Amino acid sequence: MAYVVTENCIKCKYTDCVDVCPVDCFREGPNFLVIDPDECIDCTLCVAECPVEAIYAEDDVPQSQLDFIALNAELSKEWRPIIEKKDPLPDADDWASATGKRDQLQR
Repeated sequence: MAYVVTENCIKCKYTDCVDVCPVDCFREGPNFLVIDPDECIDCTLCVAECPVEAIYAEDDVPQSQLDFIALNAELSKEWRPIIEKKDPLPDADDWASATGKRDQLQR
């Protein structure tokens, strides 16, 4: 069971999670991060580090966000690994509590 990045990450892209990942399973897009399910070792370290609570165990992804399981798998094959913490997006704090951000996802 891998971990999954969900909608809360869109337009925020805090990378605290990247800093604690022992296997570098995160991939970076323009305004979103995903987890490569083939690389994730289910260590749970990233969950507590996410300030917007965007990371879930695959079995615990909210019903309304189940499509993010496939999205993480798909985009992790296209996007490059991110292996060190970076600054969040400039307006991340403004988007942190926003909902309905799927249409904002940039591929």
